[in-house]
Amino acid sequence: MSWLWLLFSLALLVLLERWIHRHLQGLWLLVFRDADVALVIYSLSMLPGVLLHELSHLLVATLLGVQAGHFSVIPERMEDGTLRLGYVETRKVDFFREALIGAAPLILGSAAIIFVSDAWLGVRPVGEALARGDLLGMAQGVQAMTRAADFWLWLYFIFTVSNSMLPSASDRRAWWPVLIVAALVTLFFFYAGLGSVLIATLWPAVEAAARALASAFTLTVGLNLFFAPLIWLAERGVMRVTGLKVEY
Repeated sequence: MSWLWLLFSLALLVLLERWIHRHLQGLWLLVFRDADVALVIYSLSMLPGVLLHELSHLLVATLLGVQAGHFSVIPERMEDGTLRLGYVETRKVDFFREALIGAAPLILGSAAIIFVSDAWLGVRPVGEALARGDLLGMAQGVQAMTRAADFWLWLYFIFTVSNSMLPSASDRRAWWPVLIVAALVTLFFFYAGLGSVLIATLWPAVEAAARALASAFTLTVGLNLFFAPLIWLAERGVMRVTGLKVEY
């Protein structure tokens, strides 16, 4: 169930993140009617998440002894038309360390979301009520959350982090070699009759990691489902006032 929950929440997060990025850019374009100004406002609105994303790369690279080069959170349009909000240059290393550096924003971003949600917003009672199917308990938990100090500031922080933590194509480049090696090692252990030892040793940690990621993804999906209609309504309102429309 943990893995099904993880995969389902990840799929929803990917879809919602893409929609939010597109429509936030479209909203700012409608408001300012200038692509460069819209790009600057959009990048500034996502800055906390982008900054954590790139600092995660930098931190893990440093911890792994990988020399880092240029660091930037200045948005840039690429030749293929895509938008790059930031980057960290690192020297070429073995695929294992490269994979860990690439996964850093997802791991540290998820940890930041869980920590802020639990420590500052007190989201745990809402999750427990959801697990029980207690709608009244959920409503009371959400009401208690809104009374937390700097509630909207922390909500904004989680929103930007959750929509900036998924690894880019370059971040995922070394993942396949690592997965292949891990699969081969696992097959060797089972072939040698040590499968039970491997499961007893590693599986609890893997299950705990899956549950933690699934929790972070679920929180972000719920938050995106809250913000997405607000973005859509704002975009439609500006369209109606200005008579302009953005084609996606």
